[in-house]
This record gives sequence, structure tokens and C-alpha cells, in this order.
Amino acid sequence: MTTDDATATHLQELRRGTTVLACLLRLRTPDYGYALLESLAGLDLAVDANTLYPLLRRLEKQGLLTSEWNTDETRPRKFYRTSPAGERLAEVLAGDWHRIDEALARLTEGDAS
Repeated sequence: MTTDDATATHLQELRRGTTVLACLLRLRTPDYGYALLESLAGLDLAVDANTLYPLLRRLEKQGLLTSEWNTDETRPRKFYRTSPAGERLAEVLAGDWHRIDEALARLTEGDAS
């Protein structure tokens, strides 16, 4: 494995959990998959469609998202929204994320105490 491959692997691992949290937070306002992709990319949280769509289905199956089809437009779209269980999980994950971020900031600044 080259250094670039190793770096890419570590970046992918780091982003994996943050993608779940980002989706749960962003989908507090209902939206469909492609718009979510665009929205996350606009926040510099780019996610591949081949990663996002299975993730949305998995989160829905786990009861963390709800969905509903909108057939008002020419092309039907499945809109996702964070469920109450997803809201609770997002709160826990975000709290832990902030704790980790603060710890890493201290480490970056050289304060390992």
C-alpha cells in the first residue's frame, strides 16, 4: 500500500461516521438524495452517490430517517427526514464530535494534559 493509498484509506475511515452525522443534521429539513449530495458538497462534505444512497436506506431501516414519495412533480422523488430517534442520535453524536474536536485541538496545540 502506497502512502497515498494509506492516506486515502484513513480519510475514508474518518469521514465514514461524520457522513452519518451530517445526514442526520442536514435532513432535519426534508430533502431528496441528489439535493442532499449537492448540499453536503456545498458544505465541503463531499459524499459519493454510491455511498450516500445505501446509507440513506440503512438509516431508514434503522428508524433514524423517515421517507415519503413526492409525486407532485413530473419525476417522483423520495424525500428523507430525520426521525425522532435520528434526532436523539444526532444529539449524542454531535456532543461526542465536539468533545473529540476539543481534545484534538488541545493535542494540536501541544497540550496533551
